[in-house]
Amino acid sequence: MADVIEQAEVLVSSPSRNYVTLRIVTRDGIVGLGDATVNGRELAVASYLRDHVAPLLIGRDPGLIEDTWQYLYRGAYWRRGPIGMAAIGAVDVALWDVLGKRTGQPLYALFGGRVRDRLATYRHAQGWDIAALLEQVDAHRAAGFDNIRVQAGVPGLDIVYGIGNGSVYEPAGRAAPVEETWDTEAYLRHMPGVLAAVREHVGDGVGLLHDVHHRLTPIQAARLGKAVEEFGLFWLEDVTAAEDQEALRLVRQHTTTPLAIGEVFNTVWDCQQLITQRLIDYIRTAVVHAGGISHIRKIFALAEIFGVQAAPHGPSDVSPVSMAASIHLGVATHNVAIQEYMGYPDLVHQAFPHSWHVEEGHLQPGDEPGLGVSLNDDLHSPDDYEPAYLPVVRRRDGTLTDW
Repeated sequence: MADVIEQAEVLVSSPSRNYVTLRIVTRDGIVGLGDATVNGRELAVASYLRDHVAPLLIGRDPGLIEDTWQYLYRGAYWRRGPIGMAAIGAVDVALWDVLGKRTGQPLYALFGGRVRDRLATYRHAQGWDIAALLEQVDAHRAAGFDNIRVQAGVPGLDIVYGIGNGSVYEPAGRAAPVEETWDTEAYLRHMPGVLAAVREHVGDGVGLLHDVHHRLTPIQAARLGKAVEEFGLFWLEDVTAAEDQEALRLVRQHTTTPLAIGEVFNTVWDCQQLITQRLIDYIRTAVVHAGGISHIRKIFALAEIFGVQAAPHGPSDVSPVSMAASIHLGVATHNVAIQEYMGYPDLVHQAFPHSWHVEEGHLQPGDEPGLGVSLNDDLHSPDDYEPAYLPVVRRRDGTLTDW
């Protein structure tokens, strides 16, 4: 008799930051985990999962992974969007986890096996001034990392995306959204000099990445791309608002600096134009927000046909469950170029014990069956949850713009 799903539990917890975790248990006692965290909207996806999706899973065969994905996607009628796709993604990853444990194989083996010995990653370096930024760059290089995202303060601005206190950047505010003030011209005047200083400091052979975070118009993004071409960046990320995909055509016409985008995309249809028209070099969808393993593999397969590389989103607000899924995909998917790894506080590692690990500046998935992640239930109390909100941004004249 085929195994069936008997329990589908949604956990909302906050081991130093908020996470939404799905735990599926089958009649044979196999446990599968999925991450459904949507930063700043955790309770919305938790309710979607608990009230609308979990009841539909009871009694289903956990081995029908693709059929379950189609059932949840097509059956809702109201498709796409981060909440629904994160819920579907959590179920999908949990079912893959069950399959790995049932077969006794790590997930990468189920995806066709390794295509690389280790997965390239990049870390985040930040500083209000260049000296502080270079100190963090040097620390990451000393730890073995050859690809580094660099963010710096902008003269005249008190709060800047990517810059936190010390070595930690956490944008979510617990009481209410932080309101930032933004000055595009000040940023455009300052940032090329920052990137020039970092390149001069590290020399060649180090991949430098920079995240604009959707702040520019197409012509402003083109101006920045041209200004930094000589520094040989690995990429410029999110130079314009992701909804306006045609904007990247203008940017592409004016610069050879590689472009990356996609962390806010949820389906292959969000990515289709950018990929098929070769308007980007890297697609950055995340497992948790793009419908899970089953759907993101389709996005990456489409990208491979058109010479676009995959570089999954990996901030600290996706849990180690999602990071595990992304690493397994990364070592088994030919066109995955690099995996973002922002890192986690120690308490998060303790809350989600995992076999994936950093090794000589790269990521390894481990060889435990399934995802190789478990839960420390003592660190997943619902009482620890507090609402959190991502910032909002206003230009100097008070009008709202993209964070």
